[in-house]
Amino acid sequence: MQHVRIPQDRLGVLIGEGGETMREIEREAEVRLDIDSETGSVGVESVGDPITALKGPDIVRAIGRGFSPDAALTLLEDDMTMFDLIDIDAATRNDKDMRRKKGRLIGEDGRTRELMEELSGASVVIYGSTLGAIGGPQEVEAVRGATEMLLEGAPHGAAYSFLERKHNEMKSQGMEYHRFPGSRSQPEPEPEIEVESESRSRSRSGSG
Repeated sequence: MQHVRIPQDRLGVLIGEGGETMREIEREAEVRLDIDSETGSVGVESVGDPITALKGPDIVRAIGRGFSPDAALTLLEDDMTMFDLIDIDAATRNDKDMRRKKGRLIGEDGRTRELMEELSGASVVIYGSTLGAIGGPQEVEAVRGATEMLLEGAPHGAAYSFLERKHNEMKSQGMEYHRFPGSRSQPEPEPEIEVESESRSRSRSGSG
């Protein structure tokens, strides 16, 4: 049995009304969930196909980091779909810096996060001190690359150019996009977003 710890304010989402969501996860991922509501610890035990059950812990982690259950369950769509988590806190100096950098990732009226989804094909959620992505390997890699650029101070334009390049590369390879609609994501409300102007011109166009 694997154990995953999630924020207590996400336990209700994981369990669902009358335990409906928990039972759906158990049925679809062929696992049994043992939820400790006091600590937020969730035990995940395989009870069926062990290959399918391997996705169980990531489904729980994704819900814990702000994804809707429907979005998290797309991890079961195929073997290549994956969940990636970026620790924003590791790239910040203090609380003010955290708010500023989260603001850069979210963008004005949420536009930056939306563009990450549109151009990568992945589902993207910013929750607490993390940015999570669900999609294929190249889709998730595109989101991580753009996120790291913005956290390091690259202009938004450079990050968008990077995403467009990745988008065109995937399109030329004939990849089918998940095209997650934004309504399936549940980004945490951000009451104090600082969207900074693009005064710096450092280019990251050479990164791949």
